[in-house]
Amino acid sequence: MATPSPSPVHPVLRRSAAPPAALDLLAKARSGLAEAAALTRPGERYATAHLAALRAAAAVLAARGRPEPASGRRRPRIRSAWELLPEMAPELAEWSALFASGAERRARAEAGIADAASGRDADDLVRAVAMFVRLVERMLALPPPPQDGPAGPPQIPSQPLPQPPPERPDAR
Repeated sequence: MATPSPSPVHPVLRRSAAPPAALDLLAKARSGLAEAAALTRPGERYATAHLAALRAAAAVLAARGRPEPASGRRRPRIRSAWELLPEMAPELAEWSALFASGAERRARAEAGIADAASGRDADDLVRAVAMFVRLVERMLALPPPPQDGPAGPPQIPSQPLPQPPPERPDAR
């Protein structure tokens, strides 16, 4: 069988059919990832990156999800996004397992336990979440956010995010 020659026609980017809730969750995932990359404490960076992954997973669930059938007697048990994701998006099962395995570490980091995550753990998670967010963007047929500079994978900002002004002028 002959191999077809590559087509000179370029694919046309189409508008996403993702619901607004999914798009909002994905935007929050991107924002959380940028925030995580700017944090200096490994535990905070780890927890914030893990939350960004959770928001990206929630975006997939919002786009592909279907409501649980209502049963007359009992409410269905609560299930984590990491349990639901492989059912709704089997192609993300390995990602789901990776992030599910980090949920306990995230809880320890959020509790302020100093050795919950090392700098290496946090850096590895930030990189993994960046790949996961890009994958979810492609799944939802979204163009990646605009980048300044040469083409390539999106770079995570190295500068801290601007801080909001104090609520009271005298609270400096």
